[in-house]
Amino acid sequence: MKLIVGLGNPGRKYAETRHNAGFLALDRLAARWRTDEGSYAARFEGVLGQTQRRGTRVLLLKPQTFMNLSGRSVLAAQRFYKVATADVLVVYDDLDLPLGQLRIRGTGSAGGHNGLSDIVRCLGTEAIARVRIGIGRPQYGDTVSYVLTRFSEQEREEIEPALDRAAEAAACWAEQGLDTAMNRYNRRSPGRNEK
Repeated sequence: MKLIVGLGNPGRKYAETRHNAGFLALDRLAARWRTDEGSYAARFEGVLGQTQRRGTRVLLLKPQTFMNLSGRSVLAAQRFYKVATADVLVVYDDLDLPLGQLRIRGTGSAGGHNGLSDIVRCLGTEAIARVRIGIGRPQYGDTVSYVLTRFSEQEREEIEPALDRAAEAAACWAEQGLDTAMNRYNRRSPGRNEK
């Protein structure tokens, strides 16, 4: 069994914001796998969907606890379904990556991301696979305001394909493993002005 977690904040106020990149990517994965929002159940302080992929049951979880308490939801689902930590993947936004760039890792620090930090604390390990989606840093102003704002039209040209790639990377992780996903999706993706 696999557990894929998309991080974000619940509610219309936060929909489509930079900090909800994990939710947005997970929604794309759910659509790809025909596990849409209608089949999600409110469980484990989150919404949970499930599907079968190559004979493996895959759970898709969007914690509804707000970002800083994401670990409670993840731990509850992990314990209930007895999912090994090695079979958990977290998809989330990252200020330290350029807009639209992906980075997949099997372990590491939370890097200042409060949602992942809470998951690491609750699960008791940094050895949690993750797909980081670059949202870039603001040129000025504070990061809290920045992550809670929506992408500009110009930014959408880069983030939309990145969200699709993040969903593909999560699918690859579930179906072919971490090493294959890292080898395939950690390559720098070209920007709009590059060939």
